[in-house]
Amino acid sequence: MTRILGIDPGLTRCGVGVIDLAAGRRVNLVSVDVYRSEPSLELSARIASIGNRIESLIEHAKPDVIALERVYADVNVRSVMGTAQISGVVLLLAARHGLPIALHTPTEVKAAVTGSGRADKAQVGTMVAKILGLVEVPKPADAADSLAIAICHAWRGAAATATESEQLTPAQRAWQQAERLAARKREG
Repeated sequence: MTRILGIDPGLTRCGVGVIDLAAGRRVNLVSVDVYRSEPSLELSARIASIGNRIESLIEHAKPDVIALERVYADVNVRSVMGTAQISGVVLLLAARHGLPIALHTPTEVKAAVTGSGRADKAQVGTMVAKILGLVEVPKPADAADSLAIAICHAWRGAAATATESEQLTPAQRAWQQAERLAARKREG
């Protein structure tokens, strides 16, 4: 079994989700939360607050790997800066605790969980809930996103030793089967 800590970095809201990867690519929820920092505080205090909480989670959950959403350019520079600052803290904590870290793009995460890299947040949340057998979608979206990042890593990490057909996530296989069925119907 592999324990994965997924992090959706953010300065105001940082999603953290822990899952266990079992045989057959089964994933089980361990914990999920959103760490918040008050915008009225000094930047250093905000970063320290989130960093301390992530470090405490690492020490208690004992993940084998950290999966982190890769920072990408956005129109909102303030948002990107907060994301980058927390990502830097996570990278430091991974090194400090001797943990491997994997970076995944938002498109990669969406594709792994839903079968489409263009899925919206509601679709991602719905699929996270289905994959983990949850009654409802984790709220806010940062919580569901952290679990999606962890699931993406679980399924993509397992793909390194899998055959080509096994490299697809369950959502991608379902999408592929639906595409084949639609093609057969078109052919006649």
